[in-house]
Amino acid sequence: MFSIQSVDVAHFLFVMGFLLALAHLLGFLAERIMIPRVIGEISAGLVLGPTLLGYFFPDVFQWMFLGFDGEGHLFGIFYQIGLLMLMFSSGLKFQTKFNKEDTKITSALVVGATIPAFVVGWFAADLLNVTAYLGSANDPLAIRIVIAISIAVTSIPVISKIFNDLGIMRTRFAKIVLACAGIHDILLWVALGYATALASHEGIITWSLGLKTILINIGFIGGVLFIAHFLFNRFTFFKNNFLFRASHLGYFLFVMFMLASIAGYLHVESIFGALLAGIMIKFAIPADEVDKVEYVVSKVGFSWFIPIYFAIVGLQLDLINHFDPFYFLGFLLFACFIQTLSVYLTSRLIKQDHLTSLNLAIAVNDRGGPGIVLASVAYTTGIINQEFFSVLVMLALMTSFLPGVWFRYVLKKKWRLMPGDENLVPDQNKDN
Repeated sequence: MFSIQSVDVAHFLFVMGFLLALAHLLGFLAERIMIPRVIGEISAGLVLGPTLLGYFFPDVFQWMFLGFDGEGHLFGIFYQIGLLMLMFSSGLKFQTKFNKEDTKITSALVVGATIPAFVVGWFAADLLNVTAYLGSANDPLAIRIVIAISIAVTSIPVISKIFNDLGIMRTRFAKIVLACAGIHDILLWVALGYATALASHEGIITWSLGLKTILINIGFIGGVLFIAHFLFNRFTFFKNNFLFRASHLGYFLFVMFMLASIAGYLHVESIFGALLAGIMIKFAIPADEVDKVEYVVSKVGFSWFIPIYFAIVGLQLDLINHFDPFYFLGFLLFACFIQTLSVYLTSRLIKQDHLTSLNLAIAVNDRGGPGIVLASVAYTTGIINQEFFSVLVMLALMTSFLPGVWFRYVLKKKWRLMPGDENLVPDQNKDN
């Protein structure tokens, strides 16, 4: 029933091992030259995929990744697990405790980082000639939503990795940026759920069905937060919770898979369930226990599943035949300008100084992992085609590179990140 020929197992293990090794190697080299590791991991897929190996040695590419029936499905399983682990890890980084002033700033930034960028992206879709980039679902409304999300989305994993590498993770600035990113990305995932519902119904969606989709998303969020607040802590540490006693990590991964499964059955994106599982654990479990979970999940996820996920994203890119660099450059400049302006003006309206406002705008512009997730979901559900998939992935990569460069410069100049971070001494005990 579950058998697979030993020669196919050997082939798959060889190819996956080679892809994983190259992802780690190029990720390591990327970090050595001060760029995000994710860029190196995706580059592994570019090297072994249609962009390079498939272009110059197509027979070798076919042998490696299409060597037997079902090989693509095996990679697809690892791709999905890596995606879930990435979102779960993002949820575990969610910020939950703030003073009154930080709550005010975060709330204003969530509004400023979400609504203006989303609205401008929505109306700019006509100017961006998106009809040429429609996927198999052929749904102009769904791709309009995806474009709006791509302009507004922010990366928790990549920006937190940048902060950690620079030793500023414990600053007030980092706390506010990560909170803003977490909250406004939840809102954007609700919008993505609506877009995928449109695509699954071939663009035919009534007001009642649209309202039902939104209410299911909101109800799912509310239900998870209700459980987190009133039940999860008690149930987790209940003396007869034998699964938790047997394996803490196994228990929390079980919670993640169950919420992702429930989300899928409700026609909410499964990745949303994984994200909320991480947030629920962060919200309900003592901080020292959360730190242990996050540490172990990071070790498991970022050593295997997540690098494989990013490498497979690179495998799906064909920058030789399905990428317009001039269109991408225009889209990159447009997206960065709109998000930077939105956050900068919002920050100035709440009386933050010029440098703080600029720092916040540049940090929130990092699209990283969520930008790549957006591209992956939109591509697999047929909302966008391969050309626009390439544009969105490259947008996420480029906007992940720029914040690291800027904040290294800020620290070198000994400028403050924001009020409250004066006389900052970067943490020298940061994780490597």
